Amino acid sequence: MPRLLLHDTPLDGVRVVERQPLVDARGGFARLFCTQELAAAGWTQPLAQVNHSSSARAATVRGLHWQRAPHAEMKLVSCLHGAVWDVALDLRPGSPTYLQWHGETLSADNHRAMLIPEGCAHGFQSLTDGAELLYCHSAAYAGLFEEGVDPLDAELGIRWPLPVPVAVLSPRDAALPSLAALRRRWCA
Repeated sequence: MPRLLLHDTPLDGVRVVERQPLVDARGGFARLFCTQELAAAGWTQPLAQVNHSSSARAATVRGLHWQRAPHAEMKLVSCLHGAVWDVALDLRPGSPTYLQWHGETLSADNHRAMLIPEGCAHGFQSLTDGAELLYCHSAAYAGLFEEGVDPLDAELGIRWPLPVPVAVLSPRDAALPSLAALRRRWCA
């Protein structure tokens, strides 16, 4: 019996992964990652890196980030504590869902994760104080290949559930370029 159920989203290749925890009087057990079960969703690389992120305050926004080829990465994002609004943005030219976004609530209680393919940007907003995420990456971090786009860019139209005080954006994320600025750079 599979422990990770894969559900399509409106974005091509972005999947919600629903864990099937085993629960008894002692507590519970849930599979967080399985290459074999995720292969059907396109995870073909070894697990290269696992990262942990915490956000002290609700309404904190992180992202939108991705890595360019040859260090493009697939991500499996899980919430271990609290809750977040997790967002994937399709930046793959030629994709049927190019420049569209999809958001899902991930929480410690709903046993859901977001599987984000290469070429999609990722970001999230913490819905609770003390939200914690676990990221599984198919490629190691390569700073020279990191990209980002302003998560508050009106052209993207991302509807963050909570008002976003500028104070909860990191200086790095607050300085990310708009989609229009990225297009100009890509076409140069």
